[in-house]
Amino acid sequence: MRVVSASEAKRRLGAVLDAVQREPVTIRRQNREVAVVLSLSDYRRLTTLNVAEFQRFCDRVSASARARGLTEETLNGLLGRD
Repeated sequence: MRVVSASEAKRRLGAVLDAVQREPVTIRRQNREVAVVLSLSDYRRLTTLNVAEFQRFCDRVSASARARGLTEETLNGLLGRD
């Protein structure tokens, strides 16, 4: 992954934007990594994967709860939705 300073990123924004089409670029400020710039396609891929993975997690938790006898009525009671 390419690393650039914040001041370089500011001066050469066009070049950074070109670079992120090939790989993410890390921005450093005062010798600390503070940001990563990535292409829109990479961002969409990551957020879609996260949403899909979270949905799979919720489905597993729900199935496990049902298998242990948790009903909609019991859940509503626990949540105070009587």
